[in-house]
Amino acid sequence: MFVGILIGLVSLLTVIFPDKQLFIPNFWLMFGFLAGITYIAYILVDIGVKKDPEIGVMAIMASIAIKMIFCMAFVLIYSIKVKGIGLIFILNFFSTYLLFSAFEIYCLLRNLRHQNLK
Repeated sequence: MFVGILIGLVSLLTVIFPDKQLFIPNFWLMFGFLAGITYIAYILVDIGVKKDPEIGVMAIMASIAIKMIFCMAFVLIYSIKVKGIGLIFILNFFSTYLLFSAFEIYCLLRNLRHQNLK
């Protein structure tokens, strides 16, 4: 549902500002990569938290670190392939990364709260 809201927001911004370049040409590739890596990290952490909450904390830290490494690799590869990435790429990447990270942390904290109530 969160991904759908973000897709709607991006589509709305391109309609509202048609003559401004707000997004990089390969924005949907970057968006799909970040959505996929966040989904994989969330699923792995959810499995870890359900097995044992103490191991779940380590799973959360590991997923955040692995997600950051994959994202840094994506930025490196993209910057090598596309010369002169500029400010638009930086704003697109980090705003999308932070939105997905905030969503992941919110969902994980909500699940941990349910674990503590049991």
